[in-house]
Amino acid sequence: MFNEIEIKLRVSPATLERLRQHPLLKKRNKSGWQHSELLNQYYDTPKRELAQSKVALRVRKDGEQFIQTLKTRGQSVAGLSERHEWDWPLSSNALDHSKLDDSCWPQELAKLDKSKLAPLFTTNFMRDKAELAWGRGKQKAVVEAALDQGQVVAGEQQEPICELELELRQGEPSALLELACELAADVALMPCDISKAERGYRLFDADSYTLRLPQAQLSSTQTLDEVFAALGWQLLGSSQRLAEQYRFNGHWKLLEQWVEQLLQLRALLSSPGQATPRSSTRALRLTLDALLDIWQPRAVAGYSEQAVRDAAPAQFAAELEQCRWGQLSLNLAHLLITRGWQSERNDKGNKLGQVAFGNWLLHQLKDDAQGLSKALMLAEQDPACIREHTPRLSRLCLWLEHARQLTELSEVDRFYGELNKLRYFAQATTEDSLAACSHQAHTVRTLKAWRELTR
Repeated sequence: MFNEIEIKLRVSPATLERLRQHPLLKKRNKSGWQHSELLNQYYDTPKRELAQSKVALRVRKDGEQFIQTLKTRGQSVAGLSERHEWDWPLSSNALDHSKLDDSCWPQELAKLDKSKLAPLFTTNFMRDKAELAWGRGKQKAVVEAALDQGQVVAGEQQEPICELELELRQGEPSALLELACELAADVALMPCDISKAERGYRLFDADSYTLRLPQAQLSSTQTLDEVFAALGWQLLGSSQRLAEQYRFNGHWKLLEQWVEQLLQLRALLSSPGQATPRSSTRALRLTLDALLDIWQPRAVAGYSEQAVRDAAPAQFAAELEQCRWGQLSLNLAHLLITRGWQSERNDKGNKLGQVAFGNWLLHQLKDDAQGLSKALMLAEQDPACIREHTPRLSRLCLWLEHARQLTELSEVDRFYGELNKLRYFAQATTEDSLAACSHQAHTVRTLKAWRELTR
């Protein structure tokens, strides 16, 4: 058994060709590209009980070799995954149940009748792989790069495979992200949390792919640094999964939710003050702003205009052919895994990063509420004036969504809901929305929680 640490990056066929000749990969390629055909048969029960336990079981034919592989539940965020893997050589392509003993078989599946395991779908593809190696200070990084192109086939349904996999052989996981970030500077890469096995299951059941990661478990005693990292990973991972599923099925609601995750990421990056120096997140904020300048108005317009919704899938596909979505995702993941925001801050910022989140939260909510107070008074007569204050409004909504249970504000759930309505109306441009914004500003100002924050 070993831990597999890798990052999957979805690409177009044209990008795959560019990667074969990419100068960075050429420079670090120590083995040359090795070509092979991999034929993979996945197994599960008719009720797909392995999938429900996040287990993948396959038999692979690689040349004249047969290999049985079991992969169990692991972590996967923003395309970077870590999970346990067991491999066994076989003499034929027949599944060997005797290998699936207590040393690897998950306890939750202990009562499963393994005789019910049967072929379910295939993932067959051509692979070009190479060993990459380079120095990172006093350390060495070794990564296996694989360029895969083929098909996932489940019954009469199929989906193309076209991706770059980077698997860590030696060194730190951050080396994978550093390499991916360098490539993403001039090649369109889409970090992808969905494995080839998950794609096979998705062809049977489109809802089998979990869109949102579990809510970050925030507590008052965590440091501000810990909360920033936890919430950053959750929002980034959820945005990736929403983007992947929208690319797959084009359901409008997924695009709206994707834009909402981007808005929350933007609010998070502007929240902790000196704990996250603006210089450390500037490039990320600029890329987020560029995305939101295009996609937020579309999301607002699409709420009432069918033509906007109909045009969006093709526009999103064109977006994925550009570099900025991959750059944003990979650079943010690198910032989080290396805690890069800490490297540029001063002593005051270091102290703030270690402050208990519960102590910081109320001060942050009060600061943003008091900064909004005059704008909300004016908005009752001129609702358009609230728009220039939407960053504060977005920060309030971010922290109330994820941490309102840690406050003692009166009727906090209602307060969060009414603020969210105000934020929505402030984004819209119709006369009806402006009138609703004026009314909603008045509603927020009458709430007990608002008075508690602004008194």
